Amino acid sequence: MTGRVLLAASRCFVTGVVQGVGFRPFVHRLALKHELHGWVRNDAGEVVIVVEGAPDAITRFLAALEAEAPPLARIERVEAIDAAPEGLARFEVLASAAVDQTRRQPLPADVALCPQCLADLMDPANRRYRYPFITCTDCGPRFTVIDQLPYQRDRTSMGAFAQCDECLREFQSPEDRRFHSETNSCPACGPTLWLELGSKPVEPGRRESKAVDGGRRGSKRVTGNYEVVLRTSAGLLQSGEILAIRGLGGFHLAVDATNRQAVERLRARKRREAKPLAVMVRSVTEAAAVALVGPREEALLLAPERPIVLLPARPGAVAAAVHPGLDQIGVMLAYTPLHVLLLELTGRPLVMTSGNLSEEPIAAGLPEARDRLGSIADGFLMHDREIRTRCDDSVVRPVGEHIIMIRRARGYAPLPLRLPLESPVPLLAVGPHQKNTATLVHGNVAYITPHVGDLENLETLDQFQHLTRSYQRLFHVEPEVVAHDLHPGYLSTRIAQDSGLPVIGVQHHHAHIAAVAAEHGITGSVVGLAFDGTGYGDDGMVWGAEILLADLCGYERVAHLRYAPLPGGDLASRAPWRAALGYLSLEPERARSFERAFAEVPSLELALARTQIQRKLNAPRASSMGRLFDAAAAVLGVRATTGYEGQAAMELEALAARHDAGKLLPFPVRETESGFLLDPVPLLGALGEMRNRGAGISALAADFHASVAAAAVRVARWAAALGGVDTVALGGGTFQNVRLLTLIRDGLRQARLRVLTPERLSPNDGAISYGQAAVAAARLNQ
Repeated sequence: MTGRVLLAASRCFVTGVVQGVGFRPFVHRLALKHELHGWVRNDAGEVVIVVEGAPDAITRFLAALEAEAPPLARIERVEAIDAAPEGLARFEVLASAAVDQTRRQPLPADVALCPQCLADLMDPANRRYRYPFITCTDCGPRFTVIDQLPYQRDRTSMGAFAQCDECLREFQSPEDRRFHSETNSCPACGPTLWLELGSKPVEPGRRESKAVDGGRRGSKRVTGNYEVVLRTSAGLLQSGEILAIRGLGGFHLAVDATNRQAVERLRARKRREAKPLAVMVRSVTEAAAVALVGPREEALLLAPERPIVLLPARPGAVAAAVHPGLDQIGVMLAYTPLHVLLLELTGRPLVMTSGNLSEEPIAAGLPEARDRLGSIADGFLMHDREIRTRCDDSVVRPVGEHIIMIRRARGYAPLPLRLPLESPVPLLAVGPHQKNTATLVHGNVAYITPHVGDLENLETLDQFQHLTRSYQRLFHVEPEVVAHDLHPGYLSTRIAQDSGLPVIGVQHHHAHIAAVAAEHGITGSVVGLAFDGTGYGDDGMVWGAEILLADLCGYERVAHLRYAPLPGGDLASRAPWRAALGYLSLEPERARSFERAFAEVPSLELALARTQIQRKLNAPRASSMGRLFDAAAAVLGVRATTGYEGQAAMELEALAARHDAGKLLPFPVRETESGFLLDPVPLLGALGEMRNRGAGISALAADFHASVAAAAVRVARWAAALGGVDTVALGGGTFQNVRLLTLIRDGLRQARLRVLTPERLSPNDGAISYGQAAVAAARLNQ
């Protein structure tokens, strides 16, 4: 929570996130270490500390508050004041004052098993030896188990488990690191673990065996302990079976990552034909066996958030079906004791992917998992610690000393971000259609939901509504205005318009640029490069490669890609040949250069697409950078169709990675009455001609990246000079491409322009709601 902490006799205030992170026991230990007297307590949403003692001891205490704070604490500032000593005789942790039910407090995110608990887990002399639910104040679930703030056991799903005498003693002892650890438990009093095989639950446990939460009558029951359950589960994985595992924020689907048949069976059942799958390992050493791991990558893997980290893959370390056609692999370290123990017993890297069917939210409840995952999993590793809010794994990609946040969820949400200005009224931004998140704002504090997904089905809509209601309840914010995308067909737009509240429409690409600027605290004008798949433009066209002069209130579109038709509309996002055909229709004389794009397309389907273009039937005109990458992949013969969004672009980047640099091919930029126009048709034609003459695909992929980057830098420099600005913001899903991002960033820096890139939020549509919130707040301040 954010609070003011009063230090008497040393006279100071401390502001920061200090609840649910072990801050009070830390202060207690620190005061004793420096021989100070006083007390600490929660008080109306704040933490108050009073200390008395020698001035030099208090000075050291104050310095240590910041330098030695618990890993999950966030101290914003320390302000010293004077206060009269009261002659206190000891240091105490006092009972919390009455709770202010309207107080807004940040809520810590779920974090990985800490090193101390890992040591306890592996210590045969420890009473929690190999206990799958071990936690302390420095680790374990937070956001996914809470019902309401403040974060106290009886307000979480752990309230269902009464602590035994020994756990209660730890919980009440300030000297213990489990002091007020709200998820504290042990084998005598904590959650139950069991295994269900197909339609027959197998429930070995330390308690009397029973069917639980939807268990079926007549099911086989096996008595035993946690180790029996885990060993049986590991045996399933070793034999190539698919295991559904209930974790922190929902279910994973796991298989042996080295078993090709098992991975392919998982793909077939999950309906995930080609999209890469994440791999979980126990240690950095094991991560280094499947991917290249440097110091920066190691730090990310070991961070308390434990995200999936995209790393250069080691060929042959896992089944090729884990990440087909890509040179990167998503790797995460085991972050719960349950995962640690299971991986130890399995003895090999495991695919650990979201427990869902394609396009659905992750399953969390027990009956829900049996219903939705029953056709996928051969077994279910279950526990009865309820998940109040589902939360998927986060995904990051290192870029030098920074990261690209691909998906912001577990470990990062619901920690708030700041806006660079205050909203005069509470507001809700409902985000886009794809990769949806929502953002709730009070003042300048923005609470961004974890990744929701694509609003394609009822299950995802239910998740969106659950998260927005939950955020309003947790953070005591009742919105008075709703911000939304301009696209009239988006479900999120309809949600805003049906809310009964005043609405503010925000153009999609303006929101992309506003998100990047606001994250960096910028309210003034920037040049914005918004490169993505598609977004609804002011002129009714499909936008996706936009150069804007923008501030938070508004923008001017100064350049874009040449419009080309997309035959089939949304079908083009999964069929790169359609994007190539749209560009060819602009200059049909280049047909020979484009012929590889259509080599495997059925003649009737190709003829229908040509008719759509000619008659302008379901062939919207688009200026999309994402579709340009698709067209290039088709022209080069990389692929004509895709199994998931962005596949063609990801494979182009992987091909280009084999070359340090690329040559510049024709990519003319010409000035028109409405601004600069980037014409990619000559570039696509050159790619096709050179490929026809025998040039290698990987070299041409590098040439394509270099040419796009050079054109973007050239136009951004002109726009900066035109607008008299020196800052460029890069936003949109195309900037998940590290090669393109680096080329454009470095080119702009060479031109002595300041470059802003997304860091705490994704460049993709996951940041749109935050950008909408920033724009809405700025307009409300006008």
